[in-house]
Amino acid sequence: MTPALPAAVPHTITGRRVRVHRPLALAGGGRETATAVQFLRECQSHALTVDWVPDAVRDTAPLLHLPPPAPQSDEPPALNDWRSRHAYGLLYHRRGPDFVTVMDRRESTASARFTLSHPALLAAFRTLAEPTPLDDLSATHRKAASVLAAERLVLLTGGWAVSLPPRLRQWPVPCAAI
Repeated sequence: MTPALPAAVPHTITGRRVRVHRPLALAGGGRETATAVQFLRECQSHALTVDWVPDAVRDTAPLLHLPPPAPQSDEPPALNDWRSRHAYGLLYHRRGPDFVTVMDRRESTASARFTLSHPALLAAFRTLAEPTPLDDLSATHRKAASVLAAERLVLLTGGWAVSLPPRLRQWPVPCAAI
């Protein structure tokens, strides 16, 4: 079954490989960046291989869990570092009835586990699965988005927000490890 990926990013899927037809806007911020991150997050969620290039380089640390860009000639070292540090399952979430558990292993020296059960945090996390303008959020959800961004679970970019952890459909670790 072919996974449904966000249509805002022009792409083709052949088997388990996705080819993106234009550079993804990761450096500019705003809606385009939030949409690009959502697209890559959904590809990671389905364990797809993605052929893509960025429009420019930004801080890659919060994005190490996403499929890295294809190698390019004379690229910045940050992109090679992204490819060398990337692994499936570095950051992901699991859903429960009234909670979400997030596992974050993006830092090699420390991992973190978060359980989001506070209603405002949970609602904001679920809402931000889709790129959302911060102005469209209530004051409570903007504050929750700020708290989640401080923990690097949400990307705030140019007045937009999007959640970072994918919901994995193939498990890279034993269930007891989460």
